[in-house]
Amino acid sequence: MSPEYELQGAIVARLKADAAFLQVAGGRIYDDPPDNAVFPYATIGEAQFIRDDATCISGGDVYLTMHAWSRAVGYPEVRRVADAVAESLHLAPLALPTNHLVSIMHRQTRVFRDPDGLTSHAVIDFAASVHKPLA
Repeated sequence: MSPEYELQGAIVARLKADAAFLQVAGGRIYDDPPDNAVFPYATIGEAQFIRDDATCISGGDVYLTMHAWSRAVGYPEVRRVADAVAESLHLAPLALPTNHLVSIMHRQTRVFRDPDGLTSHAVIDFAASVHKPLA
């Protein structure tokens, strides 16, 4: 199974159980949010896997982008959601079904207003190192 897919499942499960994320976003985490999604919420975004095999080790790095969304005035609410996501996942000991997560690290967060002029948007970037277990 792809490490990106396994990582997404582990992230969704962790955030849905995280008290801080539940408090600021009501546990709302989507891959593809419904048209009537209640704000604020977070989404799983783009992912890229870069293979970096070594002798006796198959693995690489997953670069994962997550997003936080808010319609509250200003940036405070979207920053709280983004911070809850980053704090929950940074160095989290996530268990993956077939891959082994070596580490996941929060790299950066960018916050800006979307072109609609109403939506505050945070882009939260992570890097994760994964290996396939040796057979």
